[in-house]
Amino acid sequence: MKTIVPYIFFRGNCEQAMNFYKDCLHGEIITLQRFKDTEMPVDDDYREKIMHGELKAEQIHIMFSDGAPHKDIKEENNVQLSITLDATDEQDRIFEALAEGGEITMPLEKTFWGARYGMLKDKFGIRWMLNCEIDD
Repeated sequence: MKTIVPYIFFRGNCEQAMNFYKDCLHGEIITLQRFKDTEMPVDDDYREKIMHGELKAEQIHIMFSDGAPHKDIKEENNVQLSITLDATDEQDRIFEALAEGGEITMPLEKTFWGARYGMLKDKFGIRWMLNCEIDD
C-alpha cells in the first residue's frame, strides 16, 4: 500500500507551526519526537528541536521537522512529498524512476528508525522521500 504525505521543514520553529496548524485544522498532534530522543548527534542547543512530528485532522495527514541542523532550510525547499511503502522492490522501482534525470540526495539505506529510506529531487525540482518499514 502506498500513501503520500506532505513533509514540511522549518527553521527552528516547527513546534510553534505544528500547534498553529493543529488549531487551524482542528487536528491532533499524533507524533512529537525531539532530536534528544534519537540517535542523531546534535549540539545541546538543538536537542529540544523537533526531529519528526505528525498531525492528523480527519483525512489530512502532515509531517513536520525542524530538519537536521546542517540543512539549509529555505522556502523553496521546505516542502517535500513523502511516500510510505510496504515493499522494498516497489520502493526501488519508484525511487529509480523518480531519480531518472534528477538528483539522489540520500540513497536508499537502512535507518535508525527501522526503515529503509532515501531522498531525491526529480527532474522537475520536486523533492521526494521514500520510506519503507523493514523487519530486521
